[in-house]
Amino acid sequence: MMTVFSNPRWLKQHDYPYTSIDEVPQSVFDEINERLDKRISTEPLVSIMVIAYNEEINVLRSISSLSCLDTKIPFEIVAVNNNSKDRTQETFDRLHVRTFFQPIQGCGPARQMAQEMAVGKYMLLADADCFYPVNWLDEMMKQLQQPGVVCVYGRYSFVANPELPRWQLTIHETLKDLVAEARHYKRPYLNAYGISMGYLREAGLKAGYMMHNRTWGEDGRICFDMMQYGRVVAMKTRSARAWTGTRTLMKDGTLWQALGKRVKKELNRAVSYLTPHPPHDTKTSED
Repeated sequence: MMTVFSNPRWLKQHDYPYTSIDEVPQSVFDEINERLDKRISTEPLVSIMVIAYNEEINVLRSISSLSCLDTKIPFEIVAVNNNSKDRTQETFDRLHVRTFFQPIQGCGPARQMAQEMAVGKYMLLADADCFYPVNWLDEMMKQLQQPGVVCVYGRYSFVANPELPRWQLTIHETLKDLVAEARHYKRPYLNAYGISMGYLREAGLKAGYMMHNRTWGEDGRICFDMMQYGRVVAMKTRSARAWTGTRTLMKDGTLWQALGKRVKKELNRAVSYLTPHPPHDTKTSED
């Protein structure tokens, strides 16, 4: 459940304090793998994609949370090491998930490989540095399996720390959710982030990811390209929000500086949300 003044208690189970794989006891891998062995299916309906670039410890936390999913829907986890320079591959090798290596740098090439290697009818995207609550898969699939739906996106919250209390982050998240509502009317793909997103694999393979390296946008671009095949919907269940750290948020300075920059950006393009984006080549365009 999203809380205003504290992080949800379930996060503590997966927030391992290690900084290197050498520090991780074998018992931690054993516990995660025991849960995975009970949940991973050889005939999955859903393939959860986890791509990682230099996420040696973060990906352990992410997959630990996915190993606790409470669902009767058969699923698999497809993990792709995107040419990491640290020991991400060693972490993957010690976990009971299907792993692949993509030497072409970029989220697009890594996610393209994941969807090509997947078995499930549906793809769910999970970031390597995020945490997922037990009902995340079921709530995403409730929306994705509706007639005519091709893509679903979820919402996310930030994990508080001593420098950034939950009440401040809640203000940011509330404003972010309001912007998402405005975007959804004509431009829902702007809300589609790899942190919490799902789609019909068949449509994803038709649309395809960009095969060059960009710092952002490959998830929204494939969503845009899939809109010709069906509707894009939102998963708004509060208890099913993904949780992530604040490292990307803090690239813009303090929380208030980051918030100010985002508010200014959204105000400048607010009018555009009232009209659909004209057709364009998402693989080469800058917007």
